[in-house]
Amino acid sequence: MLKSMYSGVSGMRGFQAKLDVIGNNIANVNTVGFKSSRVMFKDIMSQTVSGVSAPVEGGQGGVNAKQIGLGVSIGSIDNMHMQGSPMTTNNPTDLRIDGDGFFLVKLSEDQETPFLTRAGDFHVDTNGNLITSDGLHVVDTGGTPIQLDAEATAFTIGSDGTIMMTMSDGTIQAGAQIGVAKVTNPQGLEKIGGNLYRMTMNANAEGVITPTTANNTADGTGAIVSGQLEMSNVDLTSEFTEMIVSQRGFQANSRIITTSDEVLQEVVNLKR
Repeated sequence: MLKSMYSGVSGMRGFQAKLDVIGNNIANVNTVGFKSSRVMFKDIMSQTVSGVSAPVEGGQGGVNAKQIGLGVSIGSIDNMHMQGSPMTTNNPTDLRIDGDGFFLVKLSEDQETPFLTRAGDFHVDTNGNLITSDGLHVVDTGGTPIQLDAEATAFTIGSDGTIMMTMSDGTIQAGAQIGVAKVTNPQGLEKIGGNLYRMTMNANAEGVITPTTANNTADGTGAIVSGQLEMSNVDLTSEFTEMIVSQRGFQANSRIITTSDEVLQEVVNLKR
């Protein structure tokens, strides 16, 4: 069987995976805090037809190896953690991190390791809990779910995540401080859906999350901006360009298979 046929199949598989990733990026162009992905290819092991020979002093020169590539495979699917553009909402519970860092959320107080997210479209439930749209609790710098004082009539959130509450008697009281976390290798985080990431051993050393404060120059965390949301960082111009390239690449590889089939047909006809 011709090697070109298998190379064409590997190319079609690779470009199909790339189209799948591009489709997901475009589908999430308006998803709050979404980070786009990209596919990187690598070549498969080559078949060596003849090896390398070294030059001989005063004699024959060196000869390069003759190798035939056997196709392509997916090298990596990277999450691109560039910051998305801000959208002003003027909603005090809509938060954006201007810089590095992730919000920390938990399903319950008993959850040991929190999830991470860049989507700051938070809400306050009837018990005063600061939660996500899916009901997960936003935690403070100590890893404890945040609950607003029942006597508070209004509140604001500062750039360091401190919640300042206006009480029923008109006094202003400092509440909990929203916790954030700096991740050494954000691309090592695992996407689990719902705008959430799970910590892994390749994201932070030993997979440990240490809550810290926002706007912290020592830890390198960004400031929290209240009344704004971070939108998706998907660039539609780039995605549509890559979609065209992937489509043509898929077509070219399918043509390789068709041409290889025609060559095999000729070989079969010659043997009749």
